[in-house]
Amino acid sequence: MSRIFLSYARDDLEAAKQLAESLSSAGHNVWWDRNLHGGSRFDKEIEEALGNAQAVVVIWSDSSLNSAWVKDEAAEARDTERLVPVSIGTARPPLGFRQFHTIGLGSWNGSGAPDALGELLGAINRTCRSDASEQSPVSSPGEQSKPKASVCVLPFANMSGEPEQEYFSDGISEDIITDLSNVSALSVVARNTSFAFKGQSPDIKEVAAKLGVSHVLEGSVRKAGNRVRITAQLIDGAKGDHLWAARYDRDLTDIFEIQDEISKAIVDALKVNLLPKEKKAIEARGTSNVQAYNVYLMARQQWIGGKFGSVGRDTAIARLCKQATHLDPDYAQAWALMALAQLELRFGHGQDVNALPATERAAEIDPSLPEIYCIRARYLEEEGRNGEAEKQIMTALKLGPDSWEVNREAARMLFRRGRIREAIPHFEKAASSMATDWSNPMMLITCYDAIGDEEQRRRAARWALERVEGAIANDPTNGSALAVGAYALAMFGDGERAREWMSRALLLDPDNLDSRYNIACTMLRELGDINEAIETLEPVFAGMNSAAEIHHSEADPDLDAIRDDPRFRRMIAAAKARIGMLAAAE
Repeated sequence: MSRIFLSYARDDLEAAKQLAESLSSAGHNVWWDRNLHGGSRFDKEIEEALGNAQAVVVIWSDSSLNSAWVKDEAAEARDTERLVPVSIGTARPPLGFRQFHTIGLGSWNGSGAPDALGELLGAINRTCRSDASEQSPVSSPGEQSKPKASVCVLPFANMSGEPEQEYFSDGISEDIITDLSNVSALSVVARNTSFAFKGQSPDIKEVAAKLGVSHVLEGSVRKAGNRVRITAQLIDGAKGDHLWAARYDRDLTDIFEIQDEISKAIVDALKVNLLPKEKKAIEARGTSNVQAYNVYLMARQQWIGGKFGSVGRDTAIARLCKQATHLDPDYAQAWALMALAQLELRFGHGQDVNALPATERAAEIDPSLPEIYCIRARYLEEEGRNGEAEKQIMTALKLGPDSWEVNREAARMLFRRGRIREAIPHFEKAASSMATDWSNPMMLITCYDAIGDEEQRRRAARWALERVEGAIANDPTNGSALAVGAYALAMFGDGERAREWMSRALLLDPDNLDSRYNIACTMLRELGDINEAIETLEPVFAGMNSAAEIHHSEADPDLDAIRDDPRFRRMIAAAKARIGMLAAAE
């Protein structure tokens, strides 16, 4: 992830906002001045952000050409070789900036991602690699001019013939990305960007050009019983030639050795110097127990793409993680995932489960795990300590800016507080990071609806529906997926099919409160069935067990149609009384 400063004129606010969200979704940390304009732009915070940026994206437009502030920021970027200019409409860069290649965004006005986003991301990656090489120690004049190698690890294909083995191939890909990210001499594309190609057969040279990388790693995994076959090939992004390729036929117990060998082979092929601490980091694993690793990957697959809101799903995850920690008591990631599942069992299903012991055990082993701080944040939020909860989430974002869990929790917390615009980039990043995630695209439908962005709302709905169709193709009994898909179907005018999917969802999993809630939102927002929606919501509010869920329903614009309905008021008041919120307010 790179630090990006976005410079723009006030009249281009909507375009800047969308560009910032698009860059954030691609894995970059974007600083943009959404509140400060005019004379206050020389604020110390702006100067510090500009100085810390690895690339400065300047939007040239008819408005910014007349802005002294934009010109000052662009001049600073130009003089420090960090300038990445883009133009809107027919705007031509001012004198002093015309020698730089400017990426034309044409008539784009901030509606959706620009068509030239891939070119922009490539330019940012090249600029940031140059910035990083200048800041790194230089051992010789020859090395000083050598560009930093960059790699995109495409998701390894599951060749096992069993879709349920997808979790294993994804886990291998993620671990190799993590290993290579520990090498300071390499620039590695973030997981959420590379996994956007999952399930595709892209042209390697096009991938390299789009992402601005020098090399692409692709491969496949075939797991059968206690044997595993992994193929991998490192490809020159410009020429399309194989720089290195290998096939590993081993016992499953050798899986960690294979991952180490692949990572080290890539380092050798790129002629990159590996520091002792980096070698140690590559060899370090959350566990050395292959059985624990396999069980953990199964649990994580359920966590990411299972039946959201199902007590069976959360119970299974906790059970699998318990088995993983039994096999390896020092497996911090398994302890953290167990705690996340227990958090759902406690606050989502009302079970007498405490997630904090598993959380603190994970923290003892590895305090850098970002999930730890998400769990602590939820407990603090339930106690009404919102300021402390937000600090925990900020810590989690610093530790895991690309984490699915962290961005999901950050987005949901912001949504519950009515800060929907701020929640959108985190929902986008979470949705982009996991190809099987249909829950966060669903939330984006509501978010974009709330801010009146119909084009992005429809994009999110198509995104959600595509993923839901994949989920129910693998498991036709996934009621929570059917409930989300029904929302998108109704939005696209297929009310009859939407009702069929809602009916199936309720028949398959009538006790799934998340599904019921989403179905009620569809009835209200898309079908206008107020009475049926309230009847569907009654079990939801009768089963609510957390303050956060109450706050979510209070902030959710999908429920605005029944805010003043006496039946809804009674339901929400009864839920607040049951969990002690009314007493706390008094």
